[in-house]
Amino acid sequence: MLRTIREQIDTIFREDPAAKSVLEIVLCYPGFHAILWHRLAHKLYRAGVPLVPRVISQISRALTGIEIHPGARIGRRFFIDHGMGVVIGETTEIGDDVLLYQGVTLGGTGKEKGKRHPTLGDGVVVGTGAKILGNILIGEHVKVGAGSVVVNSVPANSTVVGVPGRVVRMRGVHEGEQLEHGKLPDPELQEIEDLKKRVGELESQIRLLLEGELARRRG
Repeated sequence: MLRTIREQIDTIFREDPAAKSVLEIVLCYPGFHAILWHRLAHKLYRAGVPLVPRVISQISRALTGIEIHPGARIGRRFFIDHGMGVVIGETTEIGDDVLLYQGVTLGGTGKEKGKRHPTLGDGVVVGTGAKILGNILIGEHVKVGAGSVVVNSVPANSTVVGVPGRVVRMRGVHEGEQLEHGKLPDPELQEIEDLKKRVGELESQIRLLLEGELARRRG
């Protein structure tokens, strides 16, 4: 447990430049509190202890604003930045070095049984307010833009944005690269720009055809 606490503190120092001291993290970081509560609840859940894990998760929710079902499997060095409004469902699986911002939902899409929540690979970053829904796989080092709604699996080393989420970039990810919310591609704007360009090309072609027809008639 002490090693887990130390690792979580080191993760917060690495991911959040606002963190100034260990005492500040221990007292003021709800994401830190929520993951420690979850580690305890998950162990009891895996051991088959009835009710108590859910009670612990509800206490954690009331204190931190973060709801993590005790059945969710979460890897090492997991960090929730700010955290308010984060919801993580029962059959969610999260790899190592994953970062979630506030308002993220890792949820289901209905009342189906079995695996019904997403799986996130190592190094995934999920932006503010994003929703990842259903039994889908988010590959390693994927970046999910703020406000996106992802309902289909996403290949590794890519960026997905929009409603519904669409892959707008696929490339290798450099170590330490962060999700820059203000520099994400806008697929809808790009489609509009492409249409405007195509319309301009068609107008030019029509103008040339009309000019050619007028010249032929005058000749």
